Amino acid sequence: MAETVYLTKEGYNKLKAELDQLRIEERPKAAAAIAEARDKGDLSENAEYDAAKEAQRNLEARIMNMEMTLANARILDESRVGTSKIQILNKVTLKNHNTGKTVVYTLVSDHEANLREGKLSVGTPIGKALIGKKKGDVVDVTVPAGQVKFEVLDISI
Repeated sequence: MAETVYLTKEGYNKLKAELDQLRIEERPKAAAAIAEARDKGDLSENAEYDAAKEAQRNLEARIMNMEMTLANARILDESRVGTSKIQILNKVTLKNHNTGKTVVYTLVSDHEANLREGKLSVGTPIGKALIGKKKGDVVDVTVPAGQVKFEVLDISI
């Protein structure tokens, strides 16, 4: 059985839109590239044809993966998220004791993580260490660069 994937409504809709775009726009482009390469002659020595077929296989694998993700998705109910302790969908304000800097992250599923947008996966070392912590807690986290100490300054939605 496939693993359940937890997504926000926004993340689900974004993934569905990307899947629709791949099906509607990219599939026909891939088929056209194969047809164009096929028209160029001998398929046994046609690198362009081989490349187009490989691109199509990659596209179909990506589509299939996205379809499975959506089929196994459970949309998280943001109205049921509390702020007494850290959980997925919380926005957390942390003070990095090593650098003195303050950072703000929203904890999301692996599929929605994007550090440029401040979305941190609950599956990362920091995310795992924060789950269940309360305001004022200090957490030691082992990251690739070493040990980092974070203090939870705020938990919000």
